[in-house]
Amino acid sequence: MLILVIGLVVFFCVHSVRLFAPNWRETSMGQGKNGVMRWHMRFGLLTLLATAFIVMGYMQMRVEPIWLWFPPVWTRHLAGLLVLVALFFVGSALVPNTSMKQKMGYPLLIGIKIWAFAHLISNGTVADVMIFGSFLVWSIVSFAVYRRRDRKTGVVYVTSDESSVPSNLLAFVFAMISWFTIVFYLHEAVIGVSPLV
Repeated sequence: MLILVIGLVVFFCVHSVRLFAPNWRETSMGQGKNGVMRWHMRFGLLTLLATAFIVMGYMQMRVEPIWLWFPPVWTRHLAGLLVLVALFFVGSALVPNTSMKQKMGYPLLIGIKIWAFAHLISNGTVADVMIFGSFLVWSIVSFAVYRRRDRKTGVVYVTSDESSVPSNLLAFVFAMISWFTIVFYLHEAVIGVSPLV
């Protein structure tokens, strides 16, 4: 459990800098490409290290799982559908000029919310609650803080127009390809559990 906790703490500390110190990232980058590159390298290495700890800790806790509840089978099917929706929001964050980005500003955080909720309802061990519960809380808090800051600074979110249709289609294609890749290969390869079982 300690490895999992360390991984989660490092991950959320790294990804919460903008919540508590909005300008610290830009200050740390400094000027020039070298500063930006160093920042991204450090950020990426810490994220990779934290993710590795989370996966290792989760795998250790799966050996002797502590069950809090036993989710019914239908929650797995619902989770599969919700993850597809979550991936669409992730695609909407990656692709420029999508409707979700124009309307909500932070579709990636919405995607993380849905992803975490989907896994939380379909898994019932302590490790699952630690991982997906913490991601759900973090994404909810982050979304609320960023939207509040936007309101204070006068950021206005607009309704989508016809120019966003190609971007929305690209986000949908991203979601479908990612979903099939995860369901049929990546999830089992990385986590050791097939969503199809």
